[in-house]
Amino acid sequence: MENFPVINLEKLNGEERGATMEIIKDACENWGFFELINHGISHELMDTVERLTKEHYRKCMEQRFKELVAAKGLEGVQTEVNDLDWESTFFLRHLPHSNISEIPDLQDEYRKVMKEFALRLEKLAEELLDLLCENLGLEKGYLKKAFHGSKGPNFGTKVSNYPPCPKPDLIKGLRAHTDAGGIILLFQDDKVSGLQLLKDDQWIDVPPMRHSIVINLGDQIEVITNGKYKSVMHRVIAQTDGNRMSIASFYNPGGDAVIYPAPTLVEKEADENNNLYPKFVFEDYMKLYAGLKFQAKEPRFEAMKAIESNVNVGPIATA
Repeated sequence: MENFPVINLEKLNGEERGATMEIIKDACENWGFFELINHGISHELMDTVERLTKEHYRKCMEQRFKELVAAKGLEGVQTEVNDLDWESTFFLRHLPHSNISEIPDLQDEYRKVMKEFALRLEKLAEELLDLLCENLGLEKGYLKKAFHGSKGPNFGTKVSNYPPCPKPDLIKGLRAHTDAGGIILLFQDDKVSGLQLLKDDQWIDVPPMRHSIVINLGDQIEVITNGKYKSVMHRVIAQTDGNRMSIASFYNPGGDAVIYPAPTLVEKEADENNNLYPKFVFEDYMKLYAGLKFQAKEPRFEAMKAIESNVNVGPIATA
């Protein structure tokens, strides 16, 4: 089996830049996932985020999860469960407006640290989008502008814990899906594994690695790149022991951003590929995705094609 792509971002600053950009290109074209080390976010900040996230789960969420499991009788299931996931989650919104101050039960230190972490991740996401532009032959800033809409991008974080599960063969931590949005930045547990991606019809483990950030590409990147880069099915396998932490941050288009293949990439592809992807308003796609998350992405694209004639798409303004 090929090695999961690990990218040392520090190497972009020296003579290994070309080779590093090639690894990023291959990861985007053939994996839809890669893992970053030396990404510029301090280990001290990441350690604090991890400590406070695990403390918050133990103090505020663990008992609620146990009560939910008991109420639904999940510990005694005998057949596969397909309508829920073995996870305990809450959501933070950062852009266009933060809701961190409104989330109940968060310590002040935790709120402050998560705000700082989100700022670092936002900067990293925008750096990565420009690296993708460079590899794709798009002008610098193209993807950021494509995501902007009238109010800027949507950026938020899903904080998850995957507690020990007595029946991991019958209940998934998180059912298989592609991500609807743009670029996803994951800070995951470095001791308890579980995240897998689908490659060449095989489920492959995404290796836990201390202080790394795992990147994966969402459906919107697939559309804008005209399928050159693909969003990839992934899932979380529940474990019988160990509580897995997952902090996934989603850098997505603004709600009113109009998404469509970059014209230069349509021109470069073979004629038969030119009309694979629709044009749509991002919030319309999200409304559709909400009911179809755990199904294949292709019917979602087809459904958006059916309404694209109603969307007036203009070119993205360039500075």
